Amino acid sequence: MLKPQSVAELNRQVQALLESTFLHVKVQGEISRPIYHAAGHIYFTLKDAESSISCVMFKGNTKGLKFQLEEGMSITINGSISVYAPRGSYQINCVYIELSGEGALAKAYEQLKAKLEKNGYFENKKRLPKFPSNIAVVTSSTGAAWHDMLQVANKRWPLAKLLLVPSLVQGEGAANSIAQSIAKADLLNCDIIVVGRGGGSIEDLWAFNEEVVAQAIFDAKTPIVSAVGHEIDYVISDFVADLRAPTPSAAMELILPEQNELKQTIDFKMMQFTGIARKMLLQKTEHLNYLQELYKKNSLKERFKLQIMQFETLRNLFNNASQNLFSHKTQILKEFFYLFEAKVFSAINLKENLLKSFQNTYILKEPSKESKEGFAQVVKNSRKMALETINEGDDFELQTPKVKISVKALKKVKFNS
Repeated sequence: MLKPQSVAELNRQVQALLESTFLHVKVQGEISRPIYHAAGHIYFTLKDAESSISCVMFKGNTKGLKFQLEEGMSITINGSISVYAPRGSYQINCVYIELSGEGALAKAYEQLKAKLEKNGYFENKKRLPKFPSNIAVVTSSTGAAWHDMLQVANKRWPLAKLLLVPSLVQGEGAANSIAQSIAKADLLNCDIIVVGRGGGSIEDLWAFNEEVVAQAIFDAKTPIVSAVGHEIDYVISDFVADLRAPTPSAAMELILPEQNELKQTIDFKMMQFTGIARKMLLQKTEHLNYLQELYKKNSLKERFKLQIMQFETLRNLFNNASQNLFSHKTQILKEFFYLFEAKVFSAINLKENLLKSFQNTYILKEPSKESKEGFAQVVKNSRKMALETINEGDDFELQTPKVKISVKALKKVKFNS
């Protein structure tokens, strides 16, 4: 009966056996998922159609490498098998790497891509709705991708309903299974179909590089999102689909609105709408008030009222002007009367004085009161005459109040004064 041994002892035995048996190996295959480490080491997987093995080329050996390792590159490795005992894993420790022609998978990928692009499979993309209600997801029911998409969808947009259409996503028969699931999902009357799976090697993702899957995506009436692997992974379905998502979770972020952002947008729009509505209401209210005032001013009642006011204003102006004119004319008239009265009184006084003077003169000149001696009145033809008018030879009379003498002018002598 064998004695039990520890895991470490078994791994050490395996290490010793493998490393001593495979000191020199030469292996041909295709590169998958090359990683250039910051320390200078290169990690990758070497594969063929049936199997794969991990490989490492340490920094000391990379100095002789004259090209950069790329996905799908066909190479031949010279090295040895090394075992990492703590994990019980083994790998090829590469000493020398050389190109051995283009990889079969990479060549098939490029050929199918060129064929589909030439036939227009990458054109005429369908638009995706902004607010999808029903989303069909073609993926594995047991994979992490389905649960990741559910989680993201419930967080971003709980109103969306995700319908799982189970499918194989790797291995034999996976391509046909995916194509059939796409055709089935296309009949569910959903808004969007998401086709995808989580990350893996190029072999794991290869089903999405098959022409049958590309044809199913191209024939579908429903918009399709391809969400396969990680951001660095590109498969044929990415180019045929209406939208490529870097990962399944990113697919949900691309096709579903974020509820919190939408709520903020709605709140912002509501604030904008409220502000605009208030501004419009204020403007319309002011305009309505203006129209009301304009209507009042132009209504028949207001016109009558305005005419009455204008009439009253004019009447007041007329009354004031009349009163002012009357007062002014009255004042002028008073001044005229005062002046006229003063002139009249002055004239009357003057006339009275003149009359008195005449009276006094008359009294003094009255024949009965004048001195009788040496004075006689000249009368010719019964008319009083001045002595100067009597010519030589005229007959005239000299009269006093008591005596009348008929005389004849014998001679006229004029005295120079």
